[in-house]
Amino acid sequence: MKDLPKITRGVISDNINNTQSIFYGSDRSIPKKDDISIVKKINNIFASVHHVYKSRVRITLNDKVIEKVIVGKTSTNLITIDGELINIVDIVDIEKI
Repeated sequence: MKDLPKITRGVISDNINNTQSIFYGSDRSIPKKDDISIVKKINNIFASVHHVYKSRVRITLNDKVIEKVIVGKTSTNLITIDGELINIVDIVDIEKI
Protein backbone atom coordinates (compact mmCIF):
# COMPACT_ATOMS: atom_id res chain seq x y z
CA MET A 1 0.00 0.00 0.00
CA LYS A 2 1.25 3.46 -0.79
CA ASP A 3 2.10 5.97 1.88
CA LEU A 4 -0.71 8.43 2.11
CA PRO A 5 0.05 12.09 2.78
CA LYS A 6 -0.16 13.19 6.38
CA ILE A 7 -3.19 15.24 7.34
CA THR A 8 -2.58 18.49 9.11
CA ARG A 9 -4.95 19.48 11.80
CA GLY A 10 -5.27 22.92 13.30
CA VAL A 11 -5.41 23.28 17.05
CA ILE A 12 -8.59 24.83 18.41
CA SER A 13 -7.83 26.58 21.65
CA ASP A 14 -10.97 28.74 22.07
CA ASN A 15 -14.29 27.48 23.33
CA ILE A 16 -16.69 27.79 20.38
CA ASN A 17 -20.34 28.38 21.18
CA ASN A 18 -22.15 28.70 17.87
CA THR A 19 -25.21 26.58 18.58
CA GLN A 20 -28.63 28.17 18.79
CA SER A 21 -31.76 26.97 20.47
CA ILE A 22 -34.67 27.63 18.12
CA PHE A 23 -38.27 26.56 18.61
CA TYR A 24 -41.00 27.13 16.05
CA GLY A 25 -44.32 26.61 17.77
CA SER A 26 -47.68 26.64 16.10
CA ASP A 27 -49.82 26.79 19.24
CA ARG A 28 -52.09 29.77 18.69
CA SER A 29 -54.82 28.76 21.10
CA ILE A 30 -55.48 30.13 24.53
CA PRO A 31 -54.95 27.43 27.14
CA LYS A 32 -58.20 26.07 28.55
CA LYS A 33 -58.87 24.92 32.10
CA ASP A 34 -59.50 21.33 31.07
CA ASP A 35 -58.04 19.03 28.48
CA ILE A 36 -61.52 18.08 27.27
CA SER A 37 -62.71 20.37 24.50
CA ILE A 38 -65.95 22.29 24.80
CA VAL A 39 -67.54 20.37 21.93
CA LYS A 40 -66.76 17.08 23.67
CA LYS A 41 -68.26 18.37 26.91
CA ILE A 42 -71.43 19.41 25.07
CA ASN A 43 -71.64 16.04 23.33
CA ASN A 44 -71.17 14.25 26.67
CA ILE A 45 -74.05 16.25 28.16
CA PHE A 46 -76.38 15.32 25.30
CA ALA A 47 -75.22 11.66 25.31
CA SER A 48 -75.76 11.29 29.05
CA VAL A 49 -78.48 8.92 30.28
CA HIS A 50 -79.82 11.79 32.41
CA HIS A 51 -80.50 13.96 29.34
CA VAL A 52 -83.94 13.05 28.05
CA TYR A 53 -85.15 16.32 26.58
CA LYS A 54 -83.40 19.10 28.46
CA SER A 55 -80.38 19.66 30.69
CA ARG A 56 -79.69 22.45 33.15
CA VAL A 57 -76.12 23.70 32.66
CA ARG A 58 -73.80 26.43 33.91
CA ILE A 59 -72.09 28.12 30.97
CA THR A 60 -69.00 30.27 31.42
CA LEU A 61 -68.72 32.78 28.59
CA ASN A 62 -65.89 35.20 27.92
CA ASP A 63 -67.48 37.91 30.07
CA LYS A 64 -70.10 36.25 32.33
CA VAL A 65 -71.46 33.03 33.82
CA ILE A 66 -75.04 32.02 33.02
CA GLU A 67 -77.32 29.14 33.95
CA LYS A 68 -79.56 27.89 31.17
CA VAL A 69 -81.65 24.89 30.21
CA ILE A 70 -80.41 23.54 26.88
CA VAL A 71 -82.52 21.37 24.60
CA GLY A 72 -80.47 21.05 21.44
CA LYS A 73 -77.50 22.14 19.41
CA THR A 74 -76.50 22.98 15.89
CA SER A 75 -72.99 22.92 14.49
CA THR A 76 -72.31 26.43 15.82
CA ASN A 77 -74.93 27.16 18.52
CA LEU A 78 -76.59 25.74 21.61
CA ILE A 79 -80.37 26.07 21.74
CA THR A 80 -82.01 26.90 25.07
CA ILE A 81 -85.55 26.05 26.11
CA ASP A 82 -86.46 29.73 25.55
CA GLY A 83 -85.25 29.56 21.94
CA GLU A 84 -82.12 31.57 22.65
CA LEU A 85 -78.99 30.72 20.66
CA ILE A 86 -75.61 30.64 22.43
CA ASN A 87 -72.58 30.63 20.17
CA ILE A 88 -70.30 27.65 20.98
CA VAL A 89 -67.19 29.65 20.08
CA ASP A 90 -67.93 32.09 22.94
CA ILE A 91 -68.14 29.30 25.56
CA VAL A 92 -65.09 28.95 27.81
CA ASP A 93 -66.51 26.18 30.05
CA ILE A 94 -69.75 24.25 30.43
CA GLU A 95 -70.93 21.93 33.18
CA LYS A 96 -74.16 20.13 34.01
CA ILE A 97 -75.92 21.24 37.19
